[in-house]
Amino acid sequence: MKASILLMISFFLLLSCSKNEPDESNQDAASIDDDLAGPISRPKAGYGSDGNYQVAKISFPSPLYSGKNVEIFYPKGTISPKPVIFYSHPYGGELSEYNIGLYEFIAKKGYVVVFAPYPTTGVTVEERYDTLWQSFKKAVRDYPGIIDTKKVGFMGHSFGAGACFALAHRGFIDEGWGENGRFIFAMAQWYSYEITQAELQSFPENTKLITQVYNDDITNDHRLAIDIFKNINIPDTEKDFILIKKSVLPTFTYTAEHNLPNTQSSYDAYDYYGIYRLLDAMIDYSFNGNTAAKNVALGNGSKEQVTMPSYNGQALSPLEVTDNPSALYPQSKYSFQCSGLNNPRIANCN
Repeated sequence: MKASILLMISFFLLLSCSKNEPDESNQDAASIDDDLAGPISRPKAGYGSDGNYQVAKISFPSPLYSGKNVEIFYPKGTISPKPVIFYSHPYGGELSEYNIGLYEFIAKKGYVVVFAPYPTTGVTVEERYDTLWQSFKKAVRDYPGIIDTKKVGFMGHSFGAGACFALAHRGFIDEGWGENGRFIFAMAQWYSYEITQAELQSFPENTKLITQVYNDDITNDHRLAIDIFKNINIPDTEKDFILIKKSVLPTFTYTAEHNLPNTQSSYDAYDYYGIYRLLDAMIDYSFNGNTAAKNVALGNGSKEQVTMPSYNGQALSPLEVTDNPSALYPQSKYSFQCSGLNNPRIANCN
């Protein structure tokens, strides 16, 4: 068991002021190079286009991860609490620079994102979950002038995606967060711990879900995401399972591998059109009730949801959307298989 955990950790390492009002005179700088790789630019308007806010950032010491800081990205000049997304990173992604484009996108649109690092080695899965949870709780407790817990999303990638469900359940049920809007956005999901079948069947009725998998991912078995998607009590009208496939242009390939999205190594139009666009619409639908936004985020395969941009007349691969997903590849394709002994939900590998 210990050997398999060490192998898992080694693999992922290869991948991958005031308490109430922000004091922006003592902020960390938050900025990125906005040039995308490849020939296709970010959307100029509509969902997925950059917002008009400047980005500010507050850092505070992690309550459980010594020497590391939790970071809160939010719209500069905030004078009232804003809806918040709690983000759980993948193994090895404990520096926010790994996916800074995503966090800044959220803040530019007028929302808050809390990024919490957790250790990759030397701790148990449960300790990682607790590090995430205590970090989120401290952010809420210490910065009520920034964070509005009445509208809440949980988002994560890989290990963080697997953790999203237990963390969201704690937030939505134990804390009552999200009474005016709730969603989960899980990407390239790993194993999910600390969530029982009964808990999966007890999410509040206003919870929405996007689950994304990537066709060329050879790390995490898609069955892990399929299991949770099928067993959670969110109705089909309020959840979608989305597959992203790569697109090959004459001079550039938009990949759909495990590390999508990723500002550091593959920051391109797939980040914007495949993830940010749907997230943007999901926020608008979940927090504001915009039905046009639902058609993009949870369109059940609508044209507005699945259509990707074109370049010189060649359309990128459309998103594939379903409410009844099935595995396309054998488990042998993946490093972390559904039938792996570390999967606490191994009985659900169909």
